[in-house]
Amino acid sequence: MTIDYSAVGKRISLIRKNRGMTQEQLAEKAELSNIYISHIENSRSIPSLETLMKLCSALDITPDEVLLGTKQDMENYLQSDIQKKLILCTPKERRMVSRFIDLLLEEREEKN
Repeated sequence: MTIDYSAVGKRISLIRKNRGMTQEQLAEKAELSNIYISHIENSRSIPSLETLMKLCSALDITPDEVLLGTKQDMENYLQSDIQKKLILCTPKERRMVSRFIDLLLEEREEKN
């Protein structure tokens, strides 16, 4: 599979604009330079995987959205990711994860 970096740059630009962000704001949030953001958006630079992940985090999107143009909200993406990881766990590990989640929820209730 070949990645169309021109399309990737256009998607980043469109998503950034839809979020009401300037290149400078995105650059600051992703800890990159605004010139580099401009180069990515205009297909003058090919971003590394690390850079793409920084941009996805800064834009609050999944890599699928920027690489493939498919939209999946972050909440569903995280739930799916957690489910996949739980399948790899032993029953004992799943019980531990469940207890950990219970503790987090109890802690939240105590704060409220």
